[in-house]
Amino acid sequence: VEQVFKQLFYMINAVALNNLLLRKDVCSWSTGMQLRFNISQLEEWLHGKNLQQSGAAKTLEPLIQAAQLLQLKKKTSEDAEAICSLCTSLTTQQIVKILNLYTPVNEFEERVTVAFIRDIQMHLQERNDPPQLLLDFKHMFPVLFPFNPSSITMDSIHIPAALNLEFLSKV
Repeated sequence: VEQVFKQLFYMINAVALNNLLLRKDVCSWSTGMQLRFNISQLEEWLHGKNLQQSGAAKTLEPLIQAAQLLQLKKKTSEDAEAICSLCTSLTTQQIVKILNLYTPVNEFEERVTVAFIRDIQMHLQERNDPPQLLLDFKHMFPVLFPFNPSSITMDSIHIPAALNLEFLSKV
């Protein structure tokens, strides 16, 4: 059950983050607020179902950071440093793309300046990120089956003759 929910939450993360990276109309402060609220609801649900140890919440980390990125101030060099230290699960390319797509919804917000984006790129240039923008939503985590040893010893097993396995011999 835990592995199923980890996979499901990864798919939610990948599809939502990919939509954020491809659609200019959703890159805004209000979308960041909405995303963060929805993610907290998912985290509470996991907690209520006692699935906190499944790793499902951890798969949402890039989406959480993207939501926080949309909500942070984006003006000064200190803001750039804060963004760089906060967005560790996002690649440099993803951070820059979200900042480029950021669209103010009301007159109190401003577009992200080119100088600020360059500042972010300078702060992140030493990162060794993969050159990937979108997440692979078809990625599958390996399924792990727990090993439960049997209390029956191999020398006590009787192989029925009806199975025609005479070629097997006990060692």
